[in-house]
Amino acid sequence: MKAAFLYNANDLRLKETEKPAINDDEILVKVKSAAICGTDIRMVKNGYAGVNEDNPRILGHEISGEIAETGKNVQKYKPGMRVAIAPNMGCGTCDRCVSGNTHLCETYEAFGINLQGGFAEYLKIPAKAVNQGNLVELDEKISYEEAALVEPLSCVFNGQSRVNIELGDTVLIIGAGPIGIMHAFLAKIQGAVKVFMNDLSEDRLGLCKELDPDIITVMPSELKEKIMAETKGNGVDVCIIAAPSPEAQSSAIELMNMNGRVLFFGGLPKDRENVLLNSNTIHYKQLAVHGSARASLIQYRKSLALVENGLIPMKKIISSRFKLDDISEAVKKASDGSGLKNVINFED
Repeated sequence: MKAAFLYNANDLRLKETEKPAINDDEILVKVKSAAICGTDIRMVKNGYAGVNEDNPRILGHEISGEIAETGKNVQKYKPGMRVAIAPNMGCGTCDRCVSGNTHLCETYEAFGINLQGGFAEYLKIPAKAVNQGNLVELDEKISYEEAALVEPLSCVFNGQSRVNIELGDTVLIIGAGPIGIMHAFLAKIQGAVKVFMNDLSEDRLGLCKELDPDIITVMPSELKEKIMAETKGNGVDVCIIAAPSPEAQSSAIELMNMNGRVLFFGGLPKDRENVLLNSNTIHYKQLAVHGSARASLIQYRKSLALVENGLIPMKKIISSRFKLDDISEAVKKASDGSGLKNVINFED
């Protein structure tokens, strides 16, 4: 089979390799779609611990496909079943895992991160993932490429569960990439009456406006003035920073309403991870500042249901489609920040 292996920083190679063999407790999936994520781009640019010439890694953790083979001990899943694949799995026995937070397990594993991933024609699903419920059968009305995007949506779902958007809330999203737009779509169906989108790129803001004319786009130079004008001087109820910007995290505090909730979605570069926050503003406005990482399996399944039932228009977020042979071009396009989601589709 063909697969895209990362060997070192900026060394991604498409090559032929053996199709994975499965044991009696495992599943083999024929990959149908795999989307490119910011994490993939960072791994390509910076390399990844333990990944080298002797231990290359197949990237890709936003995955959907069709079950090709099942081990004889596998009961629920059958060949031919269309599935979406949640990438994260835990040890299964620690307190985090038994509470349902397998994605926060100290020894968590994930396809395309520390296990072989979905930029390949076939993906082996280990028994741990089979038994944990990482494979979810797809409704016929959802496409494989939409299903591949359920993973980032589930991370958005997890983040918004931390800030508890309520009916009538005003929401500011900083970062108009695909994650920011998913946040906007989800905030609206939860009852946000105004959703503001801020970004350094006018092109990105224009694209947001095309996807949803109700989104209020704001350039940085007018951010505070417009937010205060649109909220009668109160500030926003919820602010989600979906960009790797320490400055955005710091300045967001000053844009909040009383009892506001702030979400730091995603991480910062290691050399910029210490951020100065005005603790008096947090104190006197009773602000709550949250972080989020990855997503639980129930959040993944609920996110899939949102897409299957047409509540999140996932097709709008896909801007480019590629074949696996064109993986280098797809990664470059994603790295350049042009468009939104770039998806690898596999031929039969």
